[in-house]
Amino acid sequence: MTLHCAWIGFGKSTTRYHLPYVLNRKDTLHVAHIYRRHQKPAEQEPQYQGIHFTSDLNDILNDPQVKLVVVCTHADSHFDYARQALEAGKNVLVEKPFTMTLAEARTLYELAARKGLIVTPYQNRRFDACFLTTKKVIESGKLGEIVEIESHFDYYRPEAPTNPGKPQDGMFFGLGVHTLDQIISLFGRPQHLSYDIRSLRNPANPDDTFEAQLFYGRLKAIVKTSHLVKIDYPKFIVHGTKGSFIRYGIDQQETSLKAGIMPGEPGFAANEAVGQLEYVNDAGETVREEVASETGDYGRVYDALYDAILHGKENYIRETDVLTNLEILERGFAQPSPATVALTK
Repeated sequence: MTLHCAWIGFGKSTTRYHLPYVLNRKDTLHVAHIYRRHQKPAEQEPQYQGIHFTSDLNDILNDPQVKLVVVCTHADSHFDYARQALEAGKNVLVEKPFTMTLAEARTLYELAARKGLIVTPYQNRRFDACFLTTKKVIESGKLGEIVEIESHFDYYRPEAPTNPGKPQDGMFFGLGVHTLDQIISLFGRPQHLSYDIRSLRNPANPDDTFEAQLFYGRLKAIVKTSHLVKIDYPKFIVHGTKGSFIRYGIDQQETSLKAGIMPGEPGFAANEAVGQLEYVNDAGETVREEVASETGDYGRVYDALYDAILHGKENYIRETDVLTNLEILERGFAQPSPATVALTK
């Protein structure tokens, strides 16, 4: 059985982070339509042959074969396009950030529930190799009770031309939406939050630097991004009552995609990073292990949606996780930073 899909938008998100994985799954997924307001020569590239490009959104909304619509436009149009697709009876996958506000997200979930449909964000970084490796170590139990996890996604890009925008255009919404989601997927909804959100390179721009601390009883999760880091931190640092784990290096899928190496091709996302695990076992002995990288695959988002839409399986991301993530992002700008806030249940 094939899941017929359509895209709204044909920018970098669609061409780099979605279509390469979908076109590598021809046995289960079919790209029926791509909507864009203006046609361009890229549509004639060999990998897009056989796809119907259109500037009429109704070609998607009125096609009874299309069961999944993917919204890959600027964030301020996500809500409207997703709402139209749901009202037309389509399941919907939305690029990050899911919506501009928590209220919009709740509205979409309520509409989807009334229609018996799925609406969900594209949290592809749940399937980063570095995160999957760290998750496997945590779930192994070798570290005991986790008391601290630190997640970094840093750059060294000191120049920042003036480009004013809204909070949704900054790094907390743009990248924090992913790194916060990884923590939420592991530990759920925190009780307290601490924020430090700043624009260090150019004060006229939205934030480029943030640190969020999420508190879960004894556990503290730290999520950080900066554009002024010349020497890499570990990607993940995890401490538990029985030991510690450190993992350097980010997932290489994006690196391969930027280089034109596609999923299924030799060398795609090649990742030789090795994590260092040290813990005390049940015999009281210190054990040191090297942990090979898990295989990252953003296409697993589509595998999960295929099973959810056509076979009724549980979606890969819970509604409560999505709403918690957006609430954390939104609350970050509700007061001057730095700040500490409490979340209600």
